[in-house]
Amino acid sequence: MASHPCSGADPVVTVDVHAARHFLRSGHRYLDVRFQIWVSCNLNRTEEEFKKGHVENSLNIPYMFNTPQGRVKNPNFLEQVSAACGKEEKLVVGCQSGVRSLHATTDLLIAEFKHVSNMGGGYQAWVESGFAVNKPQDEL
Repeated sequence: MASHPCSGADPVVTVDVHAARHFLRSGHRYLDVRFQIWVSCNLNRTEEEFKKGHVENSLNIPYMFNTPQGRVKNPNFLEQVSAACGKEEKLVVGCQSGVRSLHATTDLLIAEFKHVSNMGGGYQAWVESGFAVNKPQDEL
């Protein structure tokens, strides 16, 4: 486990996918902060990160949105997480590679969520480890 300083709150704890999987099996909830829909400018197409595959039993609340002007932070992120999760709930936060989730975890800790861990390596590392994922039927 690695820890990252976080002003105004406890430091962010980053766990690898093996520890995250253990946490999820012991009752933690997985908060996936990837895009529901985003536009890839260089490919000029829409992709749905979360819908293309995700950790089983995930709650998806995007931390960022892609816009024509670039990525912007979801202005309602904390409000949306607060509506879905209590501040005492044990959460593992993940994204595609671990960067957005680190920022999201920092914001959650500052907002006084008590038991939040960042999953280092994100969904990509989860898949590379061969752990179970939910995917659309046509991709199974």
